[in-house]
Amino acid sequence: MAQQLTLEQIQNFKGKYPKQIWYMFLVEMWERFCFYGMRGVLTIFMVDQVTGGLGLSERSANLQYGTIQAFVYAFTFVGGLFADKILGFKRSLVFGALVMITGNFIIATNPHTFFYIGITFSVIGTGFFKPNITSMVGYLYKDGDHRRDAGFSLFYSGINMGALLGGALCVYLGKSPDYGWAYAFMAAGTVMIIGLVTFLLTKKYIQPIGNKPGTEEDLHLVEMEQTQQIVEANVKPVKKNGWWKEYLVYVGALASIPLILILIKNENFTTVFMYSLAVVAVLYFLFELFRQKEAGAKPKLVAAFIFIFFYFVFETFFEQAGGSLAIFADKNLHHTMLGFLTIDPNIVNNSANSFFVCIFGAIMGLFWLYLAKHKKEPNTINKFGISFLLMALSYYLFYYLRFTADDKGLTSLGIFTLAYFVISISELCLSPIGMSIVTKLSPKKLQGVMIGMWFLASAYGQYGAGLLGASMSAAEPAKAAHMATAGEIIQQNFERLNSYTEGYKQMAIYSLIAGILLIACASLIKKLMRGVR
Repeated sequence: MAQQLTLEQIQNFKGKYPKQIWYMFLVEMWERFCFYGMRGVLTIFMVDQVTGGLGLSERSANLQYGTIQAFVYAFTFVGGLFADKILGFKRSLVFGALVMITGNFIIATNPHTFFYIGITFSVIGTGFFKPNITSMVGYLYKDGDHRRDAGFSLFYSGINMGALLGGALCVYLGKSPDYGWAYAFMAAGTVMIIGLVTFLLTKKYIQPIGNKPGTEEDLHLVEMEQTQQIVEANVKPVKKNGWWKEYLVYVGALASIPLILILIKNENFTTVFMYSLAVVAVLYFLFELFRQKEAGAKPKLVAAFIFIFFYFVFETFFEQAGGSLAIFADKNLHHTMLGFLTIDPNIVNNSANSFFVCIFGAIMGLFWLYLAKHKKEPNTINKFGISFLLMALSYYLFYYLRFTADDKGLTSLGIFTLAYFVISISELCLSPIGMSIVTKLSPKKLQGVMIGMWFLASAYGQYGAGLLGASMSAAEPAKAAHMATAGEIIQQNFERLNSYTEGYKQMAIYSLIAGILLIACASLIKKLMRGVR
């Protein structure tokens, strides 16, 4: 039997990237295919009144989208907590993948009838899967390794290949008269099987990362010099978790399906749940904060929380992609771009971001390395500020679409795509860097929880995005689109155009304010970070 790799061997890699990161982004790539494939069809499936969709109003679809996405990300906090304390990253990931696969195939059986049941399975599965692969990437690097940001950028770029493929294929299958919604959800479930098999075949290369607590090597801090932590593995036996705790987590997760189903379908219950979860999450963070004994751990955790909060603000604006922008693309955009390219605007809406991230993600990672080498790299706080400034520019471009509309209320797909280019660069200045800084600032034993809180912030961003999208929706038309006359459809298009673009202008203003505030407070936040970059 070949000797297992140690943590030191993994972290002492040569070159820019550890080889294990390639295995991890292959696994995450297929999960992102599944997730973004589903996300891309959710809203247009819910407003579809003709080919087997749910037939909801635009306002209800925006709210429902925000609710579903909020629960998906909220459950990552729970999944990260159980992975840290009981399951370990690997077992949590496998369980989550199996539940996600089940959910997709339930929906594919009959999308109109089983949508809510299947989506509940997907909520639980994603919660157990999503935070853990990211946490394991953090373990590939020693603290203080300047290559970490480049690694997270590569990881982020690679997994977006899955989002690009899923975003295009699932929209195509769902809207195609030759296939339909069932095929879209079936495709998402099938690629998730590929991701699970990939992980099972490659997990031996990431020992001892992600093992069940108390059964293998236990990672711990052995030295801290200024900002660099040195982590090694215990060789002595550690206290084992009872086997029954692991199975209790599995049973409890599945038993929560009816409750989550009720919450998703009832907006009032969702509001109560989201506020309650916020209180619990903040109290738990404060509990962990005040019990820290490591020198410098408390201010660094406070800094991590600040980054998580601004990520929530960012996601509230950014996640219009699956809600209001999906409806806007479906109803208010031309199908031609650059005068000759014909493409479904929903494919652009669901894939443009991933396309640009795939191209520029690794390039930006290398760009950060270049600036670091020449001692000109902006710190993480300023990267966040730059991200919000770019976000403001992108939403101004979305607002500008009202001035390029024709007499039918249809506007430029080219400008829409340009706005996505800007917002994708904005995302690259924040999301992969944000995940990296949270792992840098968090104690090792809290990394799963803090990454869970990172995704919990996204949950509230998703929920806020749904509320924003609903508030921007135009008044409901007197007739459904498939029953309205040509004149009534044009009137609806202009009402939608004016309503949504006015909302995008407001979002541009708030993004600009957030960016300026972050840059102005950079010195204060930098002190809390204690030299961590």
